[in-house]
Amino acid sequence: MTEAAVRSLETVDIIKLLASLPHRYPFLLVDRIIECDGDESCIGIKNVTFNEPQFQGHFPEQPVMPGVLLIEGMAQTAGALCVNASKTRRPKIVYFMTINNAKFRKPVVPGDRVEFHMKKINQRRNMWWYQGTAKVDGQVVCEAEVSAMLVTEDKGA
Repeated sequence: MTEAAVRSLETVDIIKLLASLPHRYPFLLVDRIIECDGDESCIGIKNVTFNEPQFQGHFPEQPVMPGVLLIEGMAQTAGALCVNASKTRRPKIVYFMTINNAKFRKPVVPGDRVEFHMKKINQRRNMWWYQGTAKVDGQVVCEAEVSAMLVTEDKGA
């Protein structure tokens, strides 16, 4: 049996997410990670609700989740993945570095459950690149490539 076949899929609950990411309400955009295969791939979940602050102004009569927040949800999911898989010291912070090839396919509205499917495409030292696809009910609503940098030491402090 190969090493990949032996790996078990893990989950990351909200308590572990809070320990991994610096984000808090109203900007934590991942509720749970339901599958995590080392640092190779994972699926994060965002339950979209009408009482979130962005819907007061985007668009109150016909609320739509801003696309930039879908990208941020992907980045947070990937960030949690690389922090939890990091073999070095626990990072002080995760920086979002790049967004490439972003495409928005369908609107996301309150009541939707967004799945952020993230797959590692490269890693070099403390930098990680992921291909992400956001899905609602199995349909792609957004896709992009994102990258993150893990910083383990204080800069200028």
